[in-house]
Amino acid sequence: MDFGVVLQNDPPAWRVVDLAVRAETYGFSHAWTFDSHLLWQEPYVVYSQILSATHRMTVGPMVTNPATRDWTVIASLHATLNDMFGNRTVCGIGRGDSAVRVINGAPVTLKTLRESIGVIKGLANGEQVDYKGSKLRLAWSKGSELPVWVAAYGPKALQLTGEVGDGFIMQLADPTIVEWSVKAVREAAEKAGRDPESITICVAAPAYITDHGPDAYQHGIDQCRWFGGMVGNHVADLVGRYGADGASVPKALSDYIAGRESYDYNSHGKSGNTHTDFVPDEIVERFCLIGTAEQHIEKLEELRALGVDQFAVYLQHDAKDRTLSTYGERVIPGMTVRGSARENA
Repeated sequence: MDFGVVLQNDPPAWRVVDLAVRAETYGFSHAWTFDSHLLWQEPYVVYSQILSATHRMTVGPMVTNPATRDWTVIASLHATLNDMFGNRTVCGIGRGDSAVRVINGAPVTLKTLRESIGVIKGLANGEQVDYKGSKLRLAWSKGSELPVWVAAYGPKALQLTGEVGDGFIMQLADPTIVEWSVKAVREAAEKAGRDPESITICVAAPAYITDHGPDAYQHGIDQCRWFGGMVGNHVADLVGRYGADGASVPKALSDYIAGRESYDYNSHGKSGNTHTDFVPDEIVERFCLIGTAEQHIEKLEELRALGVDQFAVYLQHDAKDRTLSTYGERVIPGMTVRGSARENA
């Protein structure tokens, strides 16, 4: 299993770069950031500095969207970074949440998302694409290779992911929901004539390291409660589209938003978000990884058995440094299978 770290582009930007550099030192392979241009600083500027300061780290947005960024600009940004630093970018993309809602926009349709993925991937990989009535190509790009990973929750979005995505981003770590979602993606891939195992499965969720004490554990839950609120935005859309009867969306995903009344994007992705009081402790425990290093490893092994290729740690809490170091020193080594240097007779 690979490990990524998901960062906010809160100033100072050099702090974000520093966290990414230390994450690579601890064995993380990917540095992801939010992409919400009014709430935080510009990610692609930060990516160039992360790539310059690291050796193997792959960077990308978790996630961008086809509404606030022109599709050709997204492709050009990734292709430029690939040209400068080797093919070390990945494009995480979805229908849009905070970036579009803060400016009173709306998430794009799945049809638009599908079309945008074709244009972005095609251009970034040196192909000619049809866009707004013109045939376009990045004539200067040589050898760029860009995988596109799709963030999805609902059945139709999961189907789209299986049909066109190079990877699937599941933004929660509940094994029951992960199993249902991965199955849907792989079935869609197989029906589309693709190899289901070729799709990289990435689970992204907050991870908080605690000791064995109940007070420390509760503090970890409170620090990660914001995540249930963020996921709730997407779940509310799903319930509005499919209903809450469990026929199309698992009740394990939809039930908890019954008490959701409002959401303040000014506190989006922050541990002190007061609009997430409706999220019960049980949801935080299901969606996140909280507890000792051994407890993290136990849940990660369960996710790996479900086909998860990468776990990406959301690091939006008050224990960034402790989480990074514990993952580097105990969790990642605990998930790594190593052979013997010497076979004894």
